Amino acid sequence: MYRIGVDLGGTNIAVGVVSEDLKIVGRGKVKTKCPRPAEEIFDDIALAVEMAMKDAGITMDEVSSVGVGTPGSVNKSNGYIEFANNLDFNKVPAKDMLEERLGKKEIYIDNDANCAALGEAVAGVGKGVGNFVAVTLGTGVGSGIIINGKIVSGVNYAAGEMGHMVIMVDGEQCNCGRRGCWEQYASATALISQTKDSMRHHHDSKMWELVNDNIDNVSGRTAFDAMRLGDKAAKEVVDRYIYYVAAGVINIINALQPEIICIGGGIGHEGETILEPLRMHVNRERYSIYAAKQTKIMAAELGNDAGIFGAALLDE
Repeated sequence: MYRIGVDLGGTNIAVGVVSEDLKIVGRGKVKTKCPRPAEEIFDDIALAVEMAMKDAGITMDEVSSVGVGTPGSVNKSNGYIEFANNLDFNKVPAKDMLEERLGKKEIYIDNDANCAALGEAVAGVGKGVGNFVAVTLGTGVGSGIIINGKIVSGVNYAAGEMGHMVIMVDGEQCNCGRRGCWEQYASATALISQTKDSMRHHHDSKMWELVNDNIDNVSGRTAFDAMRLGDKAAKEVVDRYIYYVAAGVINIINALQPEIICIGGGIGHEGETILEPLRMHVNRERYSIYAAKQTKIMAAELGNDAGIFGAALLDE
């Protein structure tokens, strides 16, 4: 039998068919195109599931369960997405909606960062590690906390939202309702905004060349790519961005002292370009500066597949 994992992101809906030996044997992917009604998004989840099964050459009869990782807080007792600010979801009956579209399969739903953490715990950098935190730098900033090998969910299944801890009092407005959330400074969305702001002040920057003089073409890679070309303004953007990432990572270390923090998500693909300076900030500022044993900061191994693996394994 196979399991299906769905990674519902702010940009893409990615689906994988996972075999018993933990290999993705079929894939489907569509754009999320949010904000839009939840019904339309779940129609496209069902479409992406069909695409993945077709790619794998299987039918739903060969699937034991479907798991979904979604941004926001999930009430696992009733399958509701209680709140997902990036998707504009509020009390969405996700389990029921999927059962309507996929049939009466076993459906499991959890926070996407929790799924990414579980995926890394089972098949990635956290394999064999009891206590670690997975941070995803994507449309938002997600995090999943694993303590003694188990996802930390809290009394209301909403634990682990490190992206919404404040690092700048009275800072940037966050769509969660607070100001100064880590997500507003360390997400890919924030980096894009920071890059555009710098470009408006530096019209001779190579960043303009990389986007063909169209600021709407800016991505999370623009500043990194321009920095590698020797662009000073781009380096300032990257350095400041990594400093913001470090602020949240240091807070996590001071609070939890996990064995490993792994960095994933779209921006995590930059690897050591982020991790090396990030470690320098952390080594200088963490409270446990003199401790013999320190938290390791590592790249997530499974990339964008971490959420798919974790969602598929929610039945364990």
